Formats: sequence, C-alpha cells, structure tokens
Amino acid sequence: MSGEKGAQQAQFAASPTGEARSPIDEALSPAGETLSLAEAYAYCRRITQRSSSNFYYAFRLLPWDRHNALCAFYAFCRFVDDIADQPDEGQPYGQKERIAQLLNTWREELDRCYAAQPRHPISQALADAVRRFPIRQEDLSGIIDGVEMDLSRTRYQTFSELYEYCYRVASLVGLVCIEIFGYQALQTREYAINLGIAFQLTNILRDVGEDAQRARIYLPLEDLARFGYSEQELMEDVYNESFLRLMTFEGERAQDYYGQAGTAMRAGQSPASFMDFLEADNPWTARYAQLPQTARGVTGMAANPRTRFLF
Repeated sequence: MSGEKGAQQAQFAASPTGEARSPIDEALSPAGETLSLAEAYAYCRRITQRSSSNFYYAFRLLPWDRHNALCAFYAFCRFVDDIADQPDEGQPYGQKERIAQLLNTWREELDRCYAAQPRHPISQALADAVRRFPIRQEDLSGIIDGVEMDLSRTRYQTFSELYEYCYRVASLVGLVCIEIFGYQALQTREYAINLGIAFQLTNILRDVGEDAQRARIYLPLEDLARFGYSEQELMEDVYNESFLRLMTFEGERAQDYYGQAGTAMRAGQSPASFMDFLEADNPWTARYAQLPQTARGVTGMAANPRTRFLF
C-alpha cells in the first residue's frame, strides 16, 4: 500500500466525531454511536468529499436526495474496499481471516439495513437510500463478494473468471448508480454492465506493473500462455514482442466492451439523461457551468485511479 493510500484511509475511516480510525477499528464496532439521519448523511458526504476529488462536486449537481444516496453508496464502497485493502505481505497470522469476518459482518449489516435496523452511520444513510431508490441488496452484497475475492485470489486462469471479478467490483457499482440516477430504457442496464467491465479492464491494464510488484496478476493466465509471455517475465517487468502482443489483445478486449456499452447507450438513453437534465430549466445548470472542465468530465460513471471501483 502506498503512503498516499494509507494516509487517505485514515481520512476515509474518520469517526462521526472527526477522530481518525483505521478501517479495521471502525468495522469492529458497527453499532457505534447512533446518529440522526442528517448526521449519518453528513458523515457519508465527508467521506466522499475527502476521498473522491471531483466526484463529490459532480454529485452535488443532482437533486439532494440523489446526491445523498450516491454519497451513502460511495461511502459504503470505500469502506468495504479499505477493509480489504490491507498489505498483502507482513500481515499477522490470521489477518486475512479476520478481514473476511469483518466483511461478513458487513453482509449482516446489509441485512439490518434492509430491515431498517442499521447500526453504523454509513448503513443508516444507506438504509434511507434503499428505501427511496430500487437498489437491490444482492447487488450490494455482490460488491462485498468481489472485494473478498482479493483476499483469496492472486491469479485468474481464464477470462471468464476475471469477468466475474470485474462484474462484481465494477458492473454492480454501475447497476446501483443507475437506480439512483434514474433511467427508462432497459438497455441502460446493459450499458452499465459493459461499461463497468471496460473500466475495470482498463484499470487492470494501467496497474499491471504495480500489481505485479504485489505478486498479483489479473491478466488471465490463458492469455499469457497464448502469447508466450510467462508469469516470471511479468514479475521481472520484461518488455518484449510477446508482452506487446498480449497488451494489445487485452486493450482491444477492453475497447470491445466500451463499444458494446456505446451500442447499448445509442439503443436506449444515457443512464441519467444527464445532459437533458442540464439543458432543462433548473437551478442546477448554472452550478454546472461554473465547474472546471475536469469536474464536468466525471458527471457520469467514470473510473477512479487505484481503486477497485468505478468511482
């Protein structure tokens, strides 16, 4: 884990009173302090604002109920990600088992969330969000399943196996987001799924060297064998013709999923009809016009550096 990421985690897991706590410590006591709904949402907004850069300001362009719901969902994703994103090396014996138990605690917390009995500020806000929007519990639970895959797997033999991982940590995020944004065309779900796969494949290609340093290979081993490039060469950062052909193939695969997402969008509509929303006569349009170009570029679903998730 980089020093920057470690510093960010201290911010992400700040307690409701502002005291910095580690993701592990925070998860150990989900009952914690009972907050009002407004305080719970404020807690999630602080996490989003501290960790997501332009995304928080993009979310502010939405009506307040959607803005709050996205912040609650973002905080949930960051929280479970930070629980699992401990260093692969130097962990005390049983640490991975402990992390798995904590993730399971949050599966139970999702049950409480959907039963309107949440015990943590994030799930307090999320419980209100799932009451307002048709967010499926199995999608949120599937995100935890995806995060947990990194505790037990450092290799993927086939693309089918990798697809399952990408679907859980990326496509499911998109499927939850579109329920909050709102949509009409059924093709929007196909758009979210394919765009999520494309984004996650892009993240994997971008981070192939960094992941290798952590003894992780997300590229399907069947692809390495197909192009005659070995795991050892990847670990040793060998750049040769085989590597070039491998990465070209993987890049084309990602591009294909971007293409499928674009086809689905053209067949239906954008997930939130966001540009239509901006062009309408509403008080949010002026705020959008005042944002820097970088903030405008993330008003849809977008990939975020060095995280499992879309945002």
